[in-house]
Amino acid sequence: MNIDRRKKVIIVGAGFAGINIAKKLDPKLFDVLLMDKVNHHQFQPLFYQVATSQIEPSSISFPIRYLFQKKKHVRIRIATVQFVDTKNNFIRSDIGDFEYDILVLALGCKTNFFGNPNIEKYTLSLKSTYEAIGIRNHILQNFERIINSQKIVPKELKNLIIVGAGPTGVEMAGAFAELRNTILPKDYHRIDFSDLKVILIEGSANTLNNMSTNSKEKSKQYLDKLGVEIWTNTIVKNYDGKILETTDGKFIETNTVIWSAGVTPNSIKGLPEHVFNRGRIIVDRQNKVLDCENIYALGDLAYMETPKYPKGHPQLANVAINQALLLAENLKKRRLGKKQKDYEYKDLGSMATIGRNKAVVDLPFFRFNGFFAWIIWMFLHLMLILTVRNKLIIFINWTIAYFSRNTALRIILKDPSKP
Repeated sequence: MNIDRRKKVIIVGAGFAGINIAKKLDPKLFDVLLMDKVNHHQFQPLFYQVATSQIEPSSISFPIRYLFQKKKHVRIRIATVQFVDTKNNFIRSDIGDFEYDILVLALGCKTNFFGNPNIEKYTLSLKSTYEAIGIRNHILQNFERIINSQKIVPKELKNLIIVGAGPTGVEMAGAFAELRNTILPKDYHRIDFSDLKVILIEGSANTLNNMSTNSKEKSKQYLDKLGVEIWTNTIVKNYDGKILETTDGKFIETNTVIWSAGVTPNSIKGLPEHVFNRGRIIVDRQNKVLDCENIYALGDLAYMETPKYPKGHPQLANVAINQALLLAENLKKRRLGKKQKDYEYKDLGSMATIGRNKAVVDLPFFRFNGFFAWIIWMFLHLMLILTVRNKLIIFINWTIAYFSRNTALRIILKDPSKP
């Protein structure tokens, strides 16, 4: 078999899947082009901590070129991919066309606004470092507006609403409640925090609805203890930037609605219509796209049916990472004429933290909560951080915050000349 020429591999997306397959591909066999819209890898599980002033954005954002300084076979291009030509094997981007032998799509997901243009326009979302900084700026500016109010505080400033009680929503609600309860009163001595509400809205009957009964119950107890107001079985109908309306007829004034009610896969044009299933790309057990011989999809974007997961795998970081590592191995085996392996996700469990000393963990045969679960949550998230330097910085920030019950990261990063 002729393996003299290195195959051109284009990877679109520098999330968990894209970064890991680019790192793992054999430099003797593959020439890699990694493309993304931004120049850094973003650690999404901790976006909410940037939004709540617990860690700096640079702690969870990693320059892509820095990560691949020693990988001479990997080229980096900052670009938006617009179209894939499956017949002629090239992609079109805003910086030009690029030919490939193998195309790997690892585009991830974006916020799902369920087709409501008002909600998309007026709510805040949390799918990038930039958006996390935007939320932090918005919340801190609200408190500046409150302190500047002469007598009556506008009602819209008293209600912080989070829509969606999955892990992101629950973690954010707990973090904002702790910020309100223990940290911001030290900064704003003249504000009465007793009537400032953190409201969590969920369409199903429970918080953390996809986790165990223990986790659902404990997360609600923790949030109640922190003073979070929980509206379950409630669906948001509309939001115009000032008033939020629910389908059961509730209206509430607010200028802060953070939308974490769901995600939808990022799309790319050029693939056949029949390869999509609810926005995700249908792949086989080696992540090869249906009816496409040299195109692969990974992570959140991929829809793979297996005996254990007949409706596709959960959209989790571990799925993306392990699919990427296996695909790198399989592509090498394919070039060498060896048998490839099928992918199957081994569920290692799920978890969420709801604040200081409060977390829930579901393992396959064991569920627990409280302080030990919180320690486990912190340890596993630290292990996923890409560099030793950033692991250390985050650990130091967490340690200082734990013992001082304070942080010094409440910085408004915006042009002061603009409203």
